Amino acid sequence: MNNNYNKIGFTLLLGLFAAHAHAADPAAGKAKAAACQGCHGAAGISSNPQQPNLAGLNAFYIENQLNNFKAGSRDNPVMKAIAAGLSKEEIENLAAYFAGLPAGSAGGDAALAAAGKDKVAMCMGCHGEKLHGQGHVPGLAGQQPTYLDKQLHDFKAGTRQAGPMSAIAKSLADGDIKEMTAYLGSLK
Repeated sequence: MNNNYNKIGFTLLLGLFAAHAHAADPAAGKAKAAACQGCHGAAGISSNPQQPNLAGLNAFYIENQLNNFKAGSRDNPVMKAIAAGLSKEEIENLAAYFAGLPAGSAGGDAALAAAGKDKVAMCMGCHGEKLHGQGHVPGLAGQQPTYLDKQLHDFKAGTRQAGPMSAIAKSLADGDIKEMTAYLGSLK
C-alpha cells in the first residue's frame, strides 16, 4: 500500500512540473528576433564590433541576461527597454532561437590573436575547454573582440559584475585583454 502512495505522489509531482513546463519555440523566437537584427545581425552574428554575437550562445545564458536587463541588474538602456516588454515565454523563445543558430567567427587581428592564444587557458575553467560556454557562463569563441574588450574593462572597473570576473579582469593588463579578445574572436 505504501508503494501505491509513492506512485501517486510521484505522479502528482510530475504533473505539477509538467503544468509549469514550457517548451521553447524557436520559430516564435525567430519571428520576435526581427527587432534584434539591427544590433545583433540577421543570423545572430553582429556586423557591429561593439555588439555581441548571439548565435550559438546557450539558451540558459541568453535567458539569464535578458532577465537581468529586464530587472535592471545589468545596465544597458536599449536592452532594458527591449527586455521590459518581453514575457517569460518570449524570452525563452528568443533564447531557443539564438541558441539554435550556428556560431560564427568574428575574426580578429592575426598578430594579436597569436599572442593571446596561450593567455586564454585561464578562461577555460568556466567558459569550457573550447570556450563555447556552459550553463550561465557565456561562450567566448567567435565573439566580437571589441565587445569582449569592453566587457572585460567594465568588469575591471566594477561597472559590470558577475562572480569572479571582476577579480580576473583586474589582474589583466590592457595589452593582455587586447590579445586575448583578438584570439577569442578568431575562434569558431
